[in-house]
Amino acid sequence: SLVIRGEKDEHAVLCSKDKTYDMKIADTSNMLLFVPGCKTAEELNADPASCNIIHSQIAGFSNNYWELRRCRPKLKKLRKLLMEDPYDGPDSQEDQTSTFSKYTTEDLLSLIQASEEEILHQLQVIDACKIEGYWRILHFDYQMKLLNHVTQLIDSESWPLNKVPLYACLEELGSLEPRDMIEHILVSYGRKYVDAGEVFFEMHEDKICRAIAQMLLQNAVKFNLSEFEEVWQQSVPEGMTTRLDQLQGLALVDKSSRPETIFLLKVEDLPEDNQERFNSLFRIREKWTEVDITPYIQDLCAEKQTVGALLTKYARSSMLNGVKVYNSRRPIS
Repeated sequence: SLVIRGEKDEHAVLCSKDKTYDMKIADTSNMLLFVPGCKTAEELNADPASCNIIHSQIAGFSNNYWELRRCRPKLKKLRKLLMEDPYDGPDSQEDQTSTFSKYTTEDLLSLIQASEEEILHQLQVIDACKIEGYWRILHFDYQMKLLNHVTQLIDSESWPLNKVPLYACLEELGSLEPRDMIEHILVSYGRKYVDAGEVFFEMHEDKICRAIAQMLLQNAVKFNLSEFEEVWQQSVPEGMTTRLDQLQGLALVDKSSRPETIFLLKVEDLPEDNQERFNSLFRIREKWTEVDITPYIQDLCAEKQTVGALLTKYARSSMLNGVKVYNSRRPIS
């Protein structure tokens, strides 16, 4: 089945179970006729001697048709809706008195311009969870509180980071936080597997290091890079190693400043429209290297489109001190 999605101020898209298409009216010089019970030449008797003239009633005609083009699902709105009212734990007064809407799967299907599979996949990507039938995103501070409980327990029990037992975590931490929240944080920051009938989690080092970096960076406009790297490494669980490539699409290093600095720049905070995204990036920095800009435009690539093709279309290249850099094709206000 197919469904057309979009609110009054949005350009309509057509969705199948797992794909999204832009809809455009295309004109045709060949008039299309609608004939009830129409048979093609192949369906009629091919013997010329038995051909009879068939008188058909034409029910209607059209000079145009809908042309469908596969497009990126418009998922930015999904995070925006869920971030109106992030979940801050069972004891939060704000959650009990909040006047913001909460959203079921059906609500999201009617509001988000994407197929069902694309929406459900994105809910996993942004670590949303169902609470009392509604999709919620955990408030970042609450997420970090839960993650801290888990990492401290791993440390105190000396569990290997690739074999954290679910049942023991729930037993130990169940008195501090709801058991389903403890399990959700393990699912968000680890890979679930079963060994000898028991459920374990292999913790994602990169994702945990990234979350701790975000916690450190969100309280400062800019951070001295070498100082940040030192504090960051000291802040992650023992046995984990921090690397700047863990921060792609989350933070940006300014190599032109002395000393070098790092600041928070999240790809999800940037516009969804291609031109607006590039305008926004070129306001932040006039010239970009391909390595720096790639994490911030990769999600704009359509099917079979490369970052290089996007840069060719929206940016102009030049050489700066022997390095290829990109700047805007148009003046940025």
